Formats: sequence, C-alpha cells, structure tokens
Amino acid sequence: MDHQLIAQAGTAAAGVDPNTMVIVASRIGAGIAAVGVFGPGIGIGIAASKALEGMARQPEMTGKLLANGIIFAALMEALGLFAFVVACLLYFKPLG
Repeated sequence: MDHQLIAQAGTAAAGVDPNTMVIVASRIGAGIAAVGVFGPGIGIGIAASKALEGMARQPEMTGKLLANGIIFAALMEALGLFAFVVACLLYFKPLG
C-alpha cells in the first residue's frame, strides 16, 4: 500500500468546498431517484398486457378488468411521479 498516495488524496479532498460537495451529492442523488421512474412504467405495461389478456379470455369481465386496470395504473403512476418530484427537488434545490 502506498502511503504517499493516500496522504496526497487526503490533502486534495481537503481543498474542496463543502458547499460544492453538497451540490454534487444532490445531483448524484437526483440521478439515482430518476431511475425510480422506470419501475412504474414497466409495471403499467405488464398490468395492461395482463388486463388485455384477461379481456381476451373472458369478454364478459371486460368492464371489471378495465376499471381495476385504471385504478392500478393510477397507483403505479403516482409512485413514478413521486420519484420524479424527488429527483427534481434534489437537482434544483440541493440540500444544505
């Protein structure tokens, strides 16, 4: 292990402004939170395909499946919007 490199790395990190580090950490967190938008999109697609499959198998259940599908899609979309809002807040208004 090279102790000189470790000592140099410590002095280089000491010269960074803490406010800049907060902004960088907030931007990284915003990117991670934005990944949460993909899950509900995939979930809505799977739920819609299963609802259409159920309607094709039992046409008499179309009304009930459609109503339940819309409710589930709205709930999944709310999670995606929540992740999007968290990402926007972290990006535009960093904590600190």
